[in-house]
Amino acid sequence: MKRSQAHRIGCPEFRRLLAIERRSFLKTGVLGVAGLALSELLRFDSKAAAAGREVSRENSVIILWMRGGPSQHETWDPKPDAPIEYRGEFGATSTSVPGIQICDLLPMSARLMRKWSIIRSLHHVDAGHSSADQICFTGYPAAPEVPAEGPGNIMPSCGAIVAKQFSEKNPRLPSYVMIPKMVPGAGAAYLGSRCSPFETIADPAKGGSFKVPNLGFPAGISMQRLDGRRALLEGLDSLRREVDRSGQMEAMDEFEQRAWEMLSGRAAREAFDLDAEPHSVRERYGFIPEFKAPTPDRCGVPAWSQRFLLARRLVEAGVRLVTVDVRWWDTHVQGFDTMRNGFLPRWDRAYSALIDDLDQRGLLKSTMVVAWGEFGRTPKVNANAGRDHWPNVFSAAVAGGGIQGGRVIGSSDAKGAEPASNPKTPQDMLATVYRHLGIDTAAQYSDHSGRPHPVLPSGSPIEELF
Repeated sequence: MKRSQAHRIGCPEFRRLLAIERRSFLKTGVLGVAGLALSELLRFDSKAAAAGREVSRENSVIILWMRGGPSQHETWDPKPDAPIEYRGEFGATSTSVPGIQICDLLPMSARLMRKWSIIRSLHHVDAGHSSADQICFTGYPAAPEVPAEGPGNIMPSCGAIVAKQFSEKNPRLPSYVMIPKMVPGAGAAYLGSRCSPFETIADPAKGGSFKVPNLGFPAGISMQRLDGRRALLEGLDSLRREVDRSGQMEAMDEFEQRAWEMLSGRAAREAFDLDAEPHSVRERYGFIPEFKAPTPDRCGVPAWSQRFLLARRLVEAGVRLVTVDVRWWDTHVQGFDTMRNGFLPRWDRAYSALIDDLDQRGLLKSTMVVAWGEFGRTPKVNANAGRDHWPNVFSAAVAGGGIQGGRVIGSSDAKGAEPASNPKTPQDMLATVYRHLGIDTAAQYSDHSGRPHPVLPSGSPIEELF
């Protein structure tokens, strides 16, 4: 159809018909099959792009989110000389670094101590799961009555900030990925759905072949057929651009072009193709879900080992921030049994495999790995052989991204109850992550009421790690 024909139809009516046709295509075609259209997920702020910030594209972060709050005593800050009611049932083992001991159920991690470090003096004041989640993911205190599940964010999470500032850097991959799906505190808040994580939905911890539904084509849609639809759409777009001279349609095309590149290109599909990993590599990380789901162990611990491997594949491909759900460390009842027979052996194998794998592939320098939860556990064992919520002091394991291994930052007191030296905050940890990624922490973003907020309200990078 020529432009003169378009004018004979009448520009306003013609534009309306084209818009309806385009919406129908997207609704019944491919870009909308994931619920949230990829084009919406991948929109970015043109102002941020115009700022032209120089960022090292290869730097990435993996957050191993140990939701529930891992006990400092039973992981990275054992108290072998404390009374039994504080020490607990486990002992301490020496690591490959003289003078550093960790829980004796983490022997593989102990052998790799020169490649990772510990922060033992983290603290804040919130003992609620979902509200403490907010602090660790955003650096801001939670609002009252935060939902127990779902993102529930009042402020943007660190991943949302990454998506806000970096989404345009690599249109072939999402900048922020959640394995397998959203956890509390990880949402985008007022930054909007375009800064929400790309959720794999499919869980590599489950049996069978791993396929990410957001990257697949609907039944009956082949690449050839998709190309035909796209050619039709491009023809409509070309005509529409002739009709509309406002420039808005060209901007819309840019957003949808990035969605198309991710969907039809090889980069994303190859990055998420966990089945392409050699059997030996998958075995090193832990359980291999070949044909059926694993038999649940008696502690009900999920087989999240393969999630670690997927995270490695994603940062290797260029994803900037991957958060892995490694729950549920809420050990109120029979906590020692749960840790001994479930969490600690599985954690030890998967964590040591991840650090070793990143190192052997030359990715450890560019990839920072942060393992932590929203708080620690009470210094005194409760009447149910477990420990309760305790934000007063907790630990984190950190590796890569220029961090020097074999270090212990800060300390807790003799009972593991309070920081004894060099206290650190979640904001300090986030500042460390942001500096590694090249995030502009001076940037401010406005909430729904128009009030601007800085990326991080406080905190400084933990220099002692470097």
